[in-house]
Amino acid sequence: MFTIGQKFCLRGFFGAALAVLSAGTAIAQSDVATDASEPVATADSAPKSVKPGINKSFLNKELDVQSYVDRFETESREIFRARQSIVDAIGLKPGDRIADVGTGTGLFVEPFSEAVGKDGWVFATDIAPKFLERVERLIEMKSLNNASAVLSGQDDVRLPPNSVDVLFVCDVYHHFEFPSQSLYSIFRAVRPGGHFVIIDFNRIPGESRPWLLDHVRAGKEVFRSEIEDAGFEFVEEVEIPEFQENYFLRFRRPGNGG
Repeated sequence: MFTIGQKFCLRGFFGAALAVLSAGTAIAQSDVATDASEPVATADSAPKSVKPGINKSFLNKELDVQSYVDRFETESREIFRARQSIVDAIGLKPGDRIADVGTGTGLFVEPFSEAVGKDGWVFATDIAPKFLERVERLIEMKSLNNASAVLSGQDDVRLPPNSVDVLFVCDVYHHFEFPSQSLYSIFRAVRPGGHFVIIDFNRIPGESRPWLLDHVRAGKEVFRSEIEDAGFEFVEEVEIPEFQENYFLRFRRPGNGG
């Protein structure tokens, strides 16, 4: 018998492998193939926490998922109000493979599933098994046959190399306790030419709310620098009409493929 964690890992991995192979893309045996001239992400020998304990509550076996649904999926939340604008701005095409890293309650799983169509795939990843249980129920209830739940690690998204066209992180990057390690795994998961999209809170001393200043460890410039240091190229900042506290940044993994 498998534990919940093993179940999500296996199901997510084989779902990812199936989607990659069906798209005609071979999964690298161990390392990601890149051009010699491309920057390549590297992982530190030992993970270094930048904010110890920030994800402790999500790992609670008694996590109250409904309380997060009530907080996250409401018009008072900027991301919820802007969800369709966000999906439109990502620019998904039929057949694309997207990873929703830190999917939480699964807000974007259904619209992503619709956008990529029957030939695409959605990998909804999270470190919280309780969130993934809800996502699996959503996938089953909505008959989303092109989506799977993946249990990620706190320093590894646990997706096969070159497995996604777009990797999406929404109000979650500031929860990366080991950003250099997480970014290494993200770089490997995004195919050459693919995109990494991040949405997070603007952290501006003297302007941002006290909660935000305490909760978010750094501002947009720091996060952008970390992502570029991992090997991604900055593409653009996209204006989302509904945003007041958040920003949308698009990066690209160098290499052929679009």
